[in-house]
Amino acid sequence: MSLYEVFLRPRRGLSHTHVGSVHADDATTALRYARDLYTRREEGVSIWVVPAGALTASSPDERDAFFDPAADKIYRYPTFYDVPEGAPGI
Repeated sequence: MSLYEVFLRPRRGLSHTHVGSVHADDATTALRYARDLYTRREEGVSIWVVPAGALTASSPDERDAFFDPAADKIYRYPTFYDVPEGAPGI
């Protein structure tokens, strides 16, 4: 049996969140197990199952070095200029 990670989109949510994992022989069976285990009370409207071996994550120990390049791109955030009062879109 393979390990599958389960992601669920709640009824009122906009994105899938990790809710746990299931062991199954194939993806179709994993999807059914996930449905039975994680949506007993109609908590979700969409389920994803992903083989655990297919996931790659950043290391918490390398957090500073990994995310450091984002800090030097201040132009991505509108924090360095003032927006006039009453400007459209505010």
